[in-house]
Amino acid sequence: MPAEQTRRTTRRTPVLAAVALLAIAACWGSTFFMIKDLQERVSAVDFLAVRFAIATVALFVIFPRAVRALSADARRRAVVLGGLYAGGQIMQTIGLAHTAASVSGFITGMYVVCTPLLAAVLLRSRIGALTWFAVALAMAGIGLLTLRPGGLDFGYGETLTLVAAVVYALHIVGLGAWSTPTEAMGMSIVQLAVITVICTIGAVPNGIGLPTTGVDWLRVFYMALFAGALAMAGQTWAQAHLSPTRSAIIMSMEPVFAAFFAVLAGGESITSRLLIGGGMVLSAMLIVELMPRRKIEAEVTHIAV
Repeated sequence: MPAEQTRRTTRRTPVLAAVALLAIAACWGSTFFMIKDLQERVSAVDFLAVRFAIATVALFVIFPRAVRALSADARRRAVVLGGLYAGGQIMQTIGLAHTAASVSGFITGMYVVCTPLLAAVLLRSRIGALTWFAVALAMAGIGLLTLRPGGLDFGYGETLTLVAAVVYALHIVGLGAWSTPTEAMGMSIVQLAVITVICTIGAVPNGIGLPTTGVDWLRVFYMALFAGALAMAGQTWAQAHLSPTRSAIIMSMEPVFAAFFAVLAGGESITSRLLIGGGMVLSAMLIVELMPRRKIEAEVTHIAV
């Protein structure tokens, strides 16, 4: 009986991990229009410093022994991962101030295409024709999302967001290779702490500006506790049970949720450009999900420093 229960638990864990990542994608998607609105009153690095400081303290208070239980290698890897995530967050948040929330959401979703590409580069694996087709389709979708009369409007905000997507892909590959179920919480706290330090260093020279209204503080706490602390812990745990590429595919629902919330609560309009361009990006993501990549996933999961 115990053996049967163990087998059931083993089969159930990847499903729970996938559900967790889907919930995280929905949570992240709900923050795009909030961040865009908040940046009219608080700068990007100030907001991120406050958000991740709250997230770090919250997890550390609940799990004070998790960091001490980490091995030296796990701490070092968590620092690297935290640095990557901080860079992605800063570029994405600044970029969001210069582009529409829905467009930012879809461009950020390019990490799902970048993940297998970066895995192939890191492993020096051959990139198949289907992968290149998916990349071309996704880039065409982004072009349609950003193209305006008079030329391609791929400006400062869109460029920063695309670079952030590549950095997020590196974080996903690294997290899938290095996270373990037993060290997930400790690695999450270290990552959040590193993000807090980096963002605070960037914010201190001009003084850290704080939200001034109750509504803004509620949004900050929501993004700190749910889209920050719980999301980081959930992603780190889930990627200990799923391959990097599969994780990226599940999280590709983030831009879909971002567009949904931007229209529902952010005041943006549904346009044919958004529907067609977004559909092309999502189609590219599905192609990457369906193509054969077992070898890549197995090797990426065992990347070592």
